[in-house]
Amino acid sequence: MTPGEKTANIIRMKLSEFRFDLPNNLIALYPPENRGESRLMVVNRKTKTIEHRMFSDILEYFDDGDVMVTNDTKVFPARLFGQKEKTGAKIEVFLLRELNREHRLWDVLVDPARKIRVGNKLYFGDSDLVAEVIDNTTSRGRTIRFLYDGDHKALMKAIHQLGETPLPDEIRFKRKVEPADEERYQTIYAEHVGAVAAPTAGLHFSKIIMKRLELKGINFTPLTLHVGLGTFRQVDVEDLTKHKTDSENFNITERTCDVVNEGIDGKKKICAIGTTVLKALESSVSADGHLKPIEGWTDKFIFPPYDFRIPNALLTNMHLPESILLMMTSAFGGYDLIKEAYQIAIKEKYKFFSYGDAMLII
Repeated sequence: MTPGEKTANIIRMKLSEFRFDLPNNLIALYPPENRGESRLMVVNRKTKTIEHRMFSDILEYFDDGDVMVTNDTKVFPARLFGQKEKTGAKIEVFLLRELNREHRLWDVLVDPARKIRVGNKLYFGDSDLVAEVIDNTTSRGRTIRFLYDGDHKALMKAIHQLGETPLPDEIRFKRKVEPADEERYQTIYAEHVGAVAAPTAGLHFSKIIMKRLELKGINFTPLTLHVGLGTFRQVDVEDLTKHKTDSENFNITERTCDVVNEGIDGKKKICAIGTTVLKALESSVSADGHLKPIEGWTDKFIFPPYDFRIPNALLTNMHLPESILLMMTSAFGGYDLIKEAYQIAIKEKYKFFSYGDAMLII
């Protein structure tokens, strides 16, 4: 049991403590015109101060030898629209994760679920892609097998051509998914395909800002955590110790461990770029407080109070009420300070959620 988990078992925080009124018009439906042009709230845990800056000012808070850990997962167009065999009923299939590459098995969510039964065939495009439902997993969950002759690369290409950028419901229910979303709902350093949601803190970085940080001596190093829909899943228990998060696949290389551990030993800032990085880093800590290489799955759920072992700075977005992302941010920044920061953010009309403004906690 880690020190963080030990503490969390002593003092139990409740779901209702993360409830607040967020005006609908503060949920950003579009990103800023250019990357790096969002606002940046800087929260200092030591001085308990809050500053209002622009994202490009982030350079002022880091020095030579500091480390920024990014999540280089790549979002794929996971939302498919098709029709059911014989009846032609319209259906939506959301690809959650690949279960078996050789047999083309995928874990998916279907809508409307009541119409989709084991044995049904589903057609996408002009029957360019066909899938068969082979199992029920949850009320909306199914296992499907793509009936496809090509190799994995060709299958992914077909999915890419037919699929839609998987914007969260809070955005897509208010406006249509647009061609520009394919590029903007993706970090500029995305590399490994597998996420169904973007690691949104990284969306703020432009090539120019990253280059300026690198010239200042900041070390960027990646890990991969394939973000799943569990990131947005509603917490439905008041006692947070009873909430179970979905497992997400992640990988931290030896090279990244070397960069991070050198920063730790040199008393440098280790900044997690997003809560997904925060979660991954805290999922692979050695007994002496260093980062270990790992490839596997994590279902770590972090909420206050929690003692962080690896990162000492966090860049994140403004999150929705009662979300696990808000809970993780509060664990890192301190519940009372983050609560105050969010009250100020609403008053100052910061933009929230995936396409919204940023918060740097130092």
